[in-house]
Amino acid sequence: MKHDTSSDRISSALHLLHRAGQCADELFALRVGEAGLTPRQYAVMTAIANSEEPSQTTLVERTGIDRSTMADIVRRLTARGLVQRRRTRRDARRYAVRLTDKGEGALRQAEPAARSTDERILSALAPTQRDAFLRSLSKIVSAVEPDDTGRNGRG
Repeated sequence: MKHDTSSDRISSALHLLHRAGQCADELFALRVGEAGLTPRQYAVMTAIANSEEPSQTTLVERTGIDRSTMADIVRRLTARGLVQRRRTRRDARRYAVRLTDKGEGALRQAEPAARSTDERILSALAPTQRDAFLRSLSKIVSAVEPDDTGRNGRG
C-alpha cells in the first residue's frame, strides 16, 4: 500500500480549484458566525448593497451566478428577511431587490469573516504574487464561464 505524500496528490486544475473552493467555503463558514451566510449569499448581498435596487438579472451579471441559482438564493434570503423583492415602477414584470435593515446588519456582521477568509487564503502566497493570482483567477473565470448563448468561453 502506498503512503500519501505530496508527490502522490492529484494535481489537476479541476481538482485543485474544487479543493481550494471547498477550503475557502469551510474557512468562511467557521468565521461568519451568527450571520449564517454562505459565500454565495454574501456575494449576492454585497452586489445588492453596491447597486441601486438591482434586478436579479443585474445580480446574475455582476456575480456570474446562474439564473436558477440566483432565484433560489434570493428566495432564501427573502424568506430569512434579509432582502426584499418588489416590482419596479418602470417595468411591472421586473423585480428590484434591496437589503432590509436585518440584511444590512447581517452583511456588516459577515464582512470581517469575508476579509479574514481572503487574507487567510492569500497568505499562502508571497505579497508580490497575490494580485497576479487574483488576475489569473479572473482570467480563468472569463475564459471558461458560459456566455449568453450557453457555450463556454471564447472558442
